[in-house]
Amino acid sequence: MTEAKIIKLKSGSIVEEKESYSRLVCVDDWIFVSNTAGRNYKTREMSDDAVEQAKQCFANIEGALKAVGSDLTDIIISKIFIPNPADVPAVMDYVGERFNGIDPQRTITCSPLGMPEFKVEMEMTAYRGAGSGPVEHRSVSLGR
Repeated sequence: MTEAKIIKLKSGSIVEEKESYSRLVCVDDWIFVSNTAGRNYKTREMSDDAVEQAKQCFANIEGALKAVGSDLTDIIISKIFIPNPADVPAVMDYVGERFNGIDPQRTITCSPLGMPEFKVEMEMTAYRGAGSGPVEHRSVSLGR
C-alpha cells in the first residue's frame, strides 16, 4: 500500500491560523478548497458588492489551485453560498461566465454566513488533471 501525498496549503488569512484550518487540502490528485470568502487576504479589504466578492472568491481559489499545480478547469464540484436571494442572479451570471465550458456539479445555498458583510462564499472540489482529460457529455430527461 502506498502512502497518500498530502499538501495542506495556507493562504495567509489570519483566520486560518486562528481557527486552525487550511485554505486547501490536496490528497494525491484530489483537491479540497475550504469555504472561501470574497476578502483580499493580503489587504484585508472586501467590497460591499456581491459580484465583486464573487470575483475575489475566484481570485483566492485560483491562487490556491495554482499553488498545487491545478486551475479552475479541474473543478468538479462547486458550492456557492449567497445569503441574500436577491444577489443570486447577478452572482450566478458571473459564476456561469467563469465556469463556461467547465460545467462542474453545483450547489447554491441561501443562508446566513459567518458575518453579515459576507455576501458570497465558495467551496470547491477539484481533481488534478480533470480539465485536460477526455469528457463525455450526456443529456437525460429527468422526471416522470
